[in-house]
Amino acid sequence: MLLPELPGFLRAMGGEEYVGLIVGVFTLNAFFSRFFSGRMADQSGRVKVILIGTAITAIAGFSYLFATSLVLFFLIRFLHGMSTGFRPTGTTALLSDMVHVSRRGEAMGYLGVAGNSGMALGPVIGSLIRVNMGYDAMFITSGIFGCIAFILSLSLTETLPKPKPINWGQLNIFKGQLMDFASWPAAVSLLPIAFSFGVFLTISPDFVGSLGFTYRGAFNTTIVISSVAARIFAGKASDKYGRIPLLIIGNLLLIVGMWVIGMAETTAIAILGGVIYGFSNGINMPTIFAWTIDFAKPGKTALTLGTMLMALEIGIGLGAVVSGYMYGDQLENIASTYFTGSFLGIFAVLFLLWLRKRYPTSTFSE
Repeated sequence: MLLPELPGFLRAMGGEEYVGLIVGVFTLNAFFSRFFSGRMADQSGRVKVILIGTAITAIAGFSYLFATSLVLFFLIRFLHGMSTGFRPTGTTALLSDMVHVSRRGEAMGYLGVAGNSGMALGPVIGSLIRVNMGYDAMFITSGIFGCIAFILSLSLTETLPKPKPINWGQLNIFKGQLMDFASWPAAVSLLPIAFSFGVFLTISPDFVGSLGFTYRGAFNTTIVISSVAARIFAGKASDKYGRIPLLIIGNLLLIVGMWVIGMAETTAIAILGGVIYGFSNGINMPTIFAWTIDFAKPGKTALTLGTMLMALEIGIGLGAVVSGYMYGDQLENIASTYFTGSFLGIFAVLFLLWLRKRYPTSTFSE
């Protein structure tokens, strides 16, 4: 709901040079909170972690009403990032407990369909509210949706046997395991994908505005709808044909999609590029999640997921900051910024081909 309209909100406060930090600051705390959320989910339960992340979503939504300065705005963005550090880790671990390994990719695909359906509607609703009722109404609506999500999440059934109470020791970074690098192939493969997503999130609102989109969130919705369509079959296909082949296809689509968006001079071409890019995300993300769980050791599913998701935050954060710097609030720099994401997709394909050749019969290609 918020992301397509936040650059305009920031400019109204005189912070146009900090547009790249809208995503960067958010992902920074999402990254840090994963040091705790994974092991908390493995020790104290998936549902508790889900509820923490959802509560922060609601609190942050209302808090933007009090963002009267750049400092307050970015403090709220930092707080808001913790929601992403907790909720997806708990949700994915909960779902992985509920499904058989042979349908893991399919399950991740369906989870993505649910999440992306909300992400398809959110930008449209956010833009409609902002244009017709203002920023405050948009922030209030965001907070209300967070409250609804929290209430719905209270009905979830815990899947972790004998969960322990949350204790402060779980927040001690000097005690216990914070990360699990068992899924390093998935994490490394995710970095270029996440970087491109950071680029897209940061500069797309200004880009589509320059093309004449009144409701900037509508462009995001186009991407998300195509992503949802791909997720319906991509996860199941990765169960059947393997994670690496699907990721190679997804990254090839990423290369083409980012390139077409960067070349676009009309809304029609931009939407075409967005549809291709959306398909790439719809293929890549459920496959990456399923692949990560494939590598997880017993009792460390959430910890392994949290580690992989750190790569997601690093990639998105770097993409946001680098693209914000390259863009520099100058529309003529848009194309080269998108092309950066496209070039990184090439490196992702080469890395995946190397993995497939080096480990032809290992779990890396199953």
